[in-house]
Amino acid sequence: MSHAFYLDVDRCTGCFACAVACMDQNDLEIGPEPTAWRQVFKVETGAAPEARLRYVSLACMHCEDAPCIMACPTGAVARETGTRVVKVTAELCIGCHSCSMACPFGIPRFGKDGTMQKCDLCSVRLENDLEPACVRVCPTRALRQGDPNELSLTVAKKAAERLATST
Repeated sequence: MSHAFYLDVDRCTGCFACAVACMDQNDLEIGPEPTAWRQVFKVETGAAPEARLRYVSLACMHCEDAPCIMACPTGAVARETGTRVVKVTAELCIGCHSCSMACPFGIPRFGKDGTMQKCDLCSVRLENDLEPACVRVCPTRALRQGDPNELSLTVAKKAAERLATST
């Protein structure tokens, strides 16, 4: 089964629980540069009095046609057969940054060990039928994980509701 993330930006409050859970799950250190594989961005739009503030929680999208896989010269970035999760195999990575440059979201990051690192959708948790750590801790349920086709239906339903209520 394929896996993907869904974020309802109307529900995200920017609490950063997802980023902290990511750091905890993956034993990532707190530092001056972002270390969590999931980042939360503040997006301000409009001007007063219609100004809006939203938060976007972003991690690897595990794209179906992942450019990072195609860009990796050693095959270190590959898709798992069962879960379809895009992972980096540290032993094959030469730290060339090709995957990060190819990713439209700039997700893969250079780690302290000299290799690229990225979200693996908490694949150990998935293998044990558990949600990724970031999804598990989201207090507003703004962040979800599941089958991309099912999540697409969620997105379509939300869009339909917006269209129906905007008139």
